[in-house]
Amino acid sequence: MGKSSSFLVLGMLIGALGSTIVFSGFIRKASSPTVGHSESRQTVLKLGHCLPPNHPVHKSMEYMAKRLGELSNGSVKLEIYPSGQLGTETQAIEMLQNGELAMTKTSTAPMEAFIPEMAVFSLPYIFRDEAHLWKVLNGAIGGELLLKGTSRGLRGLCYYDAGSRNFYTRSKPIVTPDDLKGLKIRVMKSPTSIAMVKALGGSPTPISWSELYSALQQGTVDGAENNPPSFYTNKHYEVCKYFTLDGHTRIPDLLLISEKVWKGLSPRIREWVARAAADSADYERKLWAEQTKEDLRLCKKKGVRIYKVDTSLFAAKVQPMLDGYKGTKVGDLLERIRNVK
Repeated sequence: MGKSSSFLVLGMLIGALGSTIVFSGFIRKASSPTVGHSESRQTVLKLGHCLPPNHPVHKSMEYMAKRLGELSNGSVKLEIYPSGQLGTETQAIEMLQNGELAMTKTSTAPMEAFIPEMAVFSLPYIFRDEAHLWKVLNGAIGGELLLKGTSRGLRGLCYYDAGSRNFYTRSKPIVTPDDLKGLKIRVMKSPTSIAMVKALGGSPTPISWSELYSALQQGTVDGAENNPPSFYTNKHYEVCKYFTLDGHTRIPDLLLISEKVWKGLSPRIREWVARAAADSADYERKLWAEQTKEDLRLCKKKGVRIYKVDTSLFAAKVQPMLDGYKGTKVGDLLERIRNVK
C-alpha cells in the first residue's frame, strides 16, 4: 500500500472521532506519566493473533508498535501476543466483539460470516494481477469493506498481503485447465474452493492443512494450492515438484480493532493508531514480496519447476460459476471490482 494511496482509507478510519474513554483488561492506562503532549497516562492496547513470530505479518505488527510509540511519544503502547497465546482466531474475533481484546488479525475469508461481501475475495480470477488487487483495496471499495463490520463490533484498520494461491502437483505440471482433469486437488473446507476446482475439471478434496503433507506423500491427493511461502515453509516441495503461478485467488489478511475499544479511544489516539496501521501495511507488502521471491528461488534450488500460465484460459472455465452471483451483493461488488482500472 503506497503512502499516497493509503490516505483515502486512513481518512475513512479516523473520521467522526469521539472523546469518551473506555477501558478493559485489554486496553488500559499504565501508571507512568506521558511527557510531551496532553495525554497524561500511557494507553496499552493488546493484539493477539495465531501467526508465528517469524511471519511477515507479525514483523509488520512489531513495526506498527514501533510507529505507534513514535507517533504518540510513548503514550500509547501496543503489546503483541503471537502464536495463539490469547486464543484461536475465532476466539480472538469474539473477544474483539465483546471489547475484551483490542486487535487481532484474520483472513478476509472468515469475515464472510460478518460481512457477506467479503466472499468476493474467495472468487477465482477476479483480479487481473496484484496491481489490480491493491488498486481495489486502497480505493473506495477497500475502504468501504473495512468499515462494514462496525455494526458487528469489528472495525478494519488495514489490509496485509497474503499473496496469491496457486496450484502445485506431484506427477505433472498444470499449464492449462485441461491438465487438472482427473486430479485430486486438496482444497480448504470452503464451498467456493470446491466449486472452483470442479469448474476447472479437477476433483476437489477437502483435507486439513496439518494432514496435507502426508496426504501428498501417500498419493491421497495429487496436488494442492497455496501461496509460495506456505508451499516452501511446510516443505511441500519435497513431494510436489511442479508449481503453477496461476494466482487463482488473492485473499488478503485484515487487521481488526474492537469497535468498543475504538470508540473508547480519544480522537488523537485513533489518529495515531490508524496512521501506524497504514504504515505497517506498507512495510508488510515489502516483506511479503521479498519472502515470496526468496522462497520461489529456494524452491527452484530444491528441484521445483515454476510455470507461468495464460490465466485467461482458467478464468474462462470458471465464468459460469461467477455468473451465478449476478443479482447478489457479492455479484454487484464483483462488477465494481472489474471496473476498477
